[in-house]
Amino acid sequence: MDKTMHAELPGLAVLADEAAVAPYAAIGHGADQDYFNDIYLLAPVGYFVLSFDTTILQMNVVGADLLGVPRNNPERLPFRQFIAARFHEDFDGFLRRAINTTQPEQCDLQMLRNRNQQGFPVSLRASVDSSGQAIRVVLELAEGKLAALERSEERFRRIVHNAEEGIWEIDANARTSFVNPKMAQMLGYSIEEMLEQPLVAFMDEEGRTILERNIARRQQGLSERHEFKFMRKDGSDLWATLATNPIFDNDGSYRGALALVTDITASRASAELIWHQANFDTLTALPNRHMFQDRLQQEIKKARREGSQLALLFIDLDGFKAVNDTLGHQQGDAVLVEAARRIGLCVRSSDTVARLGGDEFTVILSGLEQADGIDRIVQAMLALLGRPFALDGAQPSISASVGIALYPADAAAPDDLLRSADQAMYAAKQGGRNRYSYFTPDLQLAAQARQQVTLDLRAALAQEQFELHYQPIVNLQTGRIERAEALLRWRHPEQGLLTPAEFLPFAESGGMMLEIGDWVFRQVAQQTKRWQEELGSGFQVSINQSPAQLRGDTALYVDWLQLASRLGLPPRSIVLEITEGVLLDGSPRINDRLRELREMGLQVALDNFGTGYSSLSHLKHFGIDLLKLDGSFIQHLASDSGDLAMCEALIVMAHKLGLRVVAEGVETPAQSGLLAMAGCDYAQGYVFAGALPVDEFAALARRGLGLLN
Repeated sequence: MDKTMHAELPGLAVLADEAAVAPYAAIGHGADQDYFNDIYLLAPVGYFVLSFDTTILQMNVVGADLLGVPRNNPERLPFRQFIAARFHEDFDGFLRRAINTTQPEQCDLQMLRNRNQQGFPVSLRASVDSSGQAIRVVLELAEGKLAALERSEERFRRIVHNAEEGIWEIDANARTSFVNPKMAQMLGYSIEEMLEQPLVAFMDEEGRTILERNIARRQQGLSERHEFKFMRKDGSDLWATLATNPIFDNDGSYRGALALVTDITASRASAELIWHQANFDTLTALPNRHMFQDRLQQEIKKARREGSQLALLFIDLDGFKAVNDTLGHQQGDAVLVEAARRIGLCVRSSDTVARLGGDEFTVILSGLEQADGIDRIVQAMLALLGRPFALDGAQPSISASVGIALYPADAAAPDDLLRSADQAMYAAKQGGRNRYSYFTPDLQLAAQARQQVTLDLRAALAQEQFELHYQPIVNLQTGRIERAEALLRWRHPEQGLLTPAEFLPFAESGGMMLEIGDWVFRQVAQQTKRWQEELGSGFQVSINQSPAQLRGDTALYVDWLQLASRLGLPPRSIVLEITEGVLLDGSPRINDRLRELREMGLQVALDNFGTGYSSLSHLKHFGIDLLKLDGSFIQHLASDSGDLAMCEALIVMAHKLGLRVVAEGVETPAQSGLLAMAGCDYAQGYVFAGALPVDEFAALARRGLGLLN
């Protein structure tokens, strides 16, 4: 097809004519011929890329200055409009020849600045790019060569110093050798302050990493374009695009680089705002449906990869429509914002709370090892949402219906999991509202049973159904009972006396460990004071601590110390027992809490040592006072020399670390004797006594173990 038939087709932006670029090759060595190289923007001649209808697709700084128009050509002006009218025919013929030949065409004519009547003579060279989709035009002022060069250099200096884009030159060591006034202004420095400063001095850590990673590319002669975050002199951020090209001397040695710097801070902020509006709810600032779906998909992929569970909660506010209808939408919005805040208080920072729209919220609980903890979270959520909302002139009360679906048990795909949670939510509404429902019937029945036990536990606490039994801890060198471990019992009105294993898991999932633990400490503190007066001032009692208690508020432990002070009880009288799992939890909050307990004067014992994966280095790091050897070491002590050697080694190492050792599960006099010979400090087990009520324990301690044995 004849190329003249393409005269009205739009083209693509491409690189300026290679032959025309040759005089300025030292500026842009190694340029990519498939796109308009940014370094040509700084050349002291005009460069243009035109579509076949002469619309200006791209132009460099000098070209824009000569025509008197913005370089991005927002009006999509055609190049032909800048040709003086009497030269239109010459220009059209020149362009036709350029389109239909493989050789560059040249033409001398007169152009107009910003389409006014003041013309200036120019020399144009034009050719079609290799794709045949655009025309490349080089414009030079038609003057004597020497005068043209001088005028061009003068014009170039003027343009560089007045350019609306930053121009930054660095030497081979990446130190600033030149900046134009715009570049200095963009960063808030004077030109003198920037000269000789390394480029990285104006960048953050991420920018420095990118710069260092690409040094080799620049030295190889490769042009680059990157977005960097610079730091202004006042500490604020400057986001900019750097179009960087290397500079070489005549023998090809790398001399540095020249960069054109464009401030994109405003456009980036605008893009971030658009992204935020597309992904977050404008009222509550929570992730919206779009972001929620993306998060759910990612969390399911992670759970599948790690073999873990996740729970999806679908929350619908009960009675919200009445708030909107009676108090107005403004008050309704205030309720939604507060409801979002309350939901967020009940979950971890790693969980996702989202608003799907209206009064519907979702929560993604990720990384679950077991489903029991979900009940505690949802119960706390229902309790918070059920409290009155303090609004201007009104205190409306609402509730919530929550549906729960589990991955992978209930569904494997995100849409299916959301649908299952939605159905479970409607089941909760139909069940009377202000409640939660699992999607799977079996799980729902189990949840109802757990909820009932939680209610019973609260009643037990209020009705004083709990009691403490104490197991003696014997000094193996003296035979005296010098310590005791407090063990909780529940005297259930229907089921009789229950051990901790039968109800503490429900207390844990129901969020009652803090309340029960507080009750235990207060009872133990008073009992310890009485026994110190009767059995000796050094008498100590141990109580067990769960991870939930250690994550609680420090104020709880402060209250305990105040109670001990009022009783005249030294803090070291109470020993808090933790398990190896607590040390391996890795939670900074638990680590801090253990340190705080030591500073308060409370002692810490590590229970069941040897059954997990903790090491003696943990004992030193966490400040353990007492080591309790697990009963599995003691079980075959008399008949297995290996177990005895293990016990002896652990006892010696513990003593080297300044720890005392208690052997648990001692059942025979032979085991007790061997432990005493091995240097063990204390022992407890059925050879002495099991857990005893207060009166029986006190009687045994007064009589001594001689009568028992």
